[in-house]
Amino acid sequence: MDPKKLALPDQVLSPRRKVVSGLVLWIGASLIILSLLLFSNSFKGRVVAPLLQGFNTVSVNSSFVSWRFSFPTTHLPSSVTSNDTGAKETYSSEDLIAKAPDADASQVQVLVKKFHLGNSTENVKNRSMTVDEGTVLEQTQEAKGGNISDPSGNGSVLDGTHLGNFSDTVKNVNLPGEEGILIRNFSLTGDGCKDANISTAGKSLTNSSTENNTVVKYSDKGNLLHKEVGIYPGGEEENQNASFETCNIFDGRWVKDDSKPYYPAGSCPHIDRDFNCYLNGRPDDGFVKWKWQPNECNIPSLNATDFLERLRGQKLVFVGDSLNRNMWESLVCILRHSIRNKKRVYEISGRREFKKKGFYAFRFEDYNCTVDFVGSPFLVRESSFNNKNGTFETLRLDLMDHATKMYQDADIIVFNTGHWWTHEKTSRGEDYYQEGNYVHPRLKVLEAYRRALLTWARWVDKNIDSNQTLVFFRGYSVTHFRGGQWNSGGQCHKETEPIFNAAYLAKYPSKMRAFEHVLLDMKSPVIYLNISRLTDYRKDGHPSIYRMQYKTAEEQIAAERSQDCSHWCLPGVPDTWNELLYASLLKAGRGSWRI
Repeated sequence: MDPKKLALPDQVLSPRRKVVSGLVLWIGASLIILSLLLFSNSFKGRVVAPLLQGFNTVSVNSSFVSWRFSFPTTHLPSSVTSNDTGAKETYSSEDLIAKAPDADASQVQVLVKKFHLGNSTENVKNRSMTVDEGTVLEQTQEAKGGNISDPSGNGSVLDGTHLGNFSDTVKNVNLPGEEGILIRNFSLTGDGCKDANISTAGKSLTNSSTENNTVVKYSDKGNLLHKEVGIYPGGEEENQNASFETCNIFDGRWVKDDSKPYYPAGSCPHIDRDFNCYLNGRPDDGFVKWKWQPNECNIPSLNATDFLERLRGQKLVFVGDSLNRNMWESLVCILRHSIRNKKRVYEISGRREFKKKGFYAFRFEDYNCTVDFVGSPFLVRESSFNNKNGTFETLRLDLMDHATKMYQDADIIVFNTGHWWTHEKTSRGEDYYQEGNYVHPRLKVLEAYRRALLTWARWVDKNIDSNQTLVFFRGYSVTHFRGGQWNSGGQCHKETEPIFNAAYLAKYPSKMRAFEHVLLDMKSPVIYLNISRLTDYRKDGHPSIYRMQYKTAEEQIAAERSQDCSHWCLPGVPDTWNELLYASLLKAGRGSWRI
C-alpha cells in the first residue's frame, strides 16, 4: 500500500515517524519543566515557600510566612544600620530562605541572638552557623552533626539560640572556638548524646575562664553536660531560665551592681550610729555596689512602693537580736526613701536610738502600716534563780520571752536568734540553762540552742494562725573576725572586697543545722531565709573600726583593738536580706502578696 495514501492516524503510527515525534514531545516537555523550575526559584521566597516548606531541612508548625525574627544590629551585614543609631533590622522567613539555601553543605550567613527554631520535626544535618564578633549563642539545644563556630577568634559568645524539639539524638556535636570564647548553658538533650566535644583552642571548657573572672565548669554526668558556676565579680550575667518562684534564691553569687544601694549613704536618719559607716568616716564605698545573683534565676529588685502597697493596713515585725535590728533599720530606710513627704514616716514613740531592748514601731502614714522591731536576742526568756548561795541569772529554755504579746497579732513576723549564744556565759553553759525548777550544772550550747528552738516552734504552732500570719526565720549571719573574736582583738577593718573563692568559706553553721531539724517537725509553715552562705562571702561589709566617729588618730588606733566584724554597715548587706524577704513574700503569694 502506498504510504502517501495512509490515513493520518496510520501515518503517526508508522515506525519512523514514531521516533521523530517522540523526540519532539520529550524536548517540549523538558522545556516546560525547566520553565516551571525557573518560575519556582524566582518566586520561592514569596509564593512557593509556604507550599514547599515541608521540603526544607527545618520546618515549623506555625505559619512560615507570618513568623518573623529580630536580630541584633551588632556586626550585621552592611545593609543594616550600626548599633550607634540603635537601629534594628527584622528578617522575615523569606529572607532566611534567600540567605540559607537548602543544600546541606551551605552556610547560614545570618547572625542569631535569642533565635528560636521551635518544634522542628526533621534533622538539622551538616549545617554550619557562622557568627561574627560580638554575637552571643547560648542555651543551644539539639543539633545533629552541626558546627556552630566563630571563625574570627575574637571571643564571640553564642547566646540564646534554641534549635528546639528535634526528634533525633545529638551525635558528633563540635563547638570549636578560639581562646576567650564562652559557651554557656549548652544542653545536649535526647537519648544517647554521644561524642560531644566542646572546646576552645583545642581545650575543654571545664574550668574555662573569661575576662572579668567568670568561671564556668562543665562536667560529664551520664549523657548530659552539667555546669557549675563560680563566683565572678563583674562577670557577664547569664540568662536565668527558671522562675524565682521555683528556684533556690539563696544559692548564688555576688556580682557588681552600680545601681546599688537602694538609698544613698547618709540619707537615712534612722540608722543607729554603730551601723552608719558613712557618717563614721569609712573612706571606701565599693562594698555597697554588689547584688546577690541566684545561679538559676533572677530575683526582682525590691520595689519599695509595691512593698508598701502590699503592706497597706498590715503589721510587719522583726523579732530577735541586734542583727535583726540591722535588717529592720535597713528595710525602714529602703521604704522611707520612696516616700515623698518623709515626715509621714516616724517612730511612734519618737525615739531616735534603738539599741536598748524593747519595742519600736515605724509608722508609714500614707499606707496605714507599721514596720516594727522587738528586741528578744534569745527568743526564750531571760530569768533568774534563787538558791542557798543567792540569786543568779539563767535562761529559761522552756519559756518564751514576755515580748510575745508585742507581735502575736502581726501579719508578717521575721524571727532570728544566734549571736548571743556565742557569748561567754551561754557558750560555757555552766549553771545557766534552766528548765522548770532545774538548772543544768552543764549543758552544751548547741543542745541548749536546740531546746530553745523547740520551745519557739511549739509556741508558733500553738499561737500563730498561719492563715493570717506569715512566719519567717532568718538564718545565722556569719562573722569575719581575724586574729581573735569580738572581745579578743579580732579584726576586719582592711577588708574591701568579698571572698571570691568558695574554698575560703566557713562550714555551714551547726546552729542552722539544728534549726533545720526543728523545722521539719513543725506543723506551721515557716519560710527560712537562709542567708548564712551569702553573708559568708561578704567579709568587706562590717563596720569594723567605723562604729563611731573618732576625733583623733589615737582614738582610731585604739578602736582597732575592739572591732565590729559581726554587724553590717548600712547601706549594705542587710539591704539584700530585705530584697530576699521581698522575693520570698512574692513566692509565698498569699493575700496582698499574691502575684
